[in-house]
Amino acid sequence: MSDQEAQQYLDDMVRERGYVLEYHKRLIGADYEFARAVNDIVDAAYLKERRLDRRTKELCFVVSLVAMRATKAHIQSHIKVALEEGCSPEEVLEAIEISMPEAGVVAFQEGFNAWAEVVGAPALEPTVDVAGNRNNNKEED
Repeated sequence: MSDQEAQQYLDDMVRERGYVLEYHKRLIGADYEFARAVNDIVDAAYLKERRLDRRTKELCFVVSLVAMRATKAHIQSHIKVALEEGCSPEEVLEAIEISMPEAGVVAFQEGFNAWAEVVGAPALEPTVDVAGNRNNNKEED
């Protein structure tokens, strides 16, 4: 396998998936044959539409990544693809919320934070003392 073939394969992955992760970039160069085998499994389970469309699979993928406590970057790559596939930010959030009962609060919080960064969700700030810190916007008594 030449460097040109490896580069072409990586570029094809980006076109097909809509993203690649850092490990994809390194694995293709380190063990091209294994990288192709892994990608074939992903292709069969995730990329090929059979009974579930890509949009639905992205939501499933987001939930599974949150539950497995994947890296924020990995979760965000699938949130972005879900949005590109036509999911609304609210649908993605509802999918992430499914993870809480089974995976727990910590997993949910990481998934939620990944989602909030991607969609630019605004945050409210408290106007009362919190953990001994006074909000500067609050008037003094």
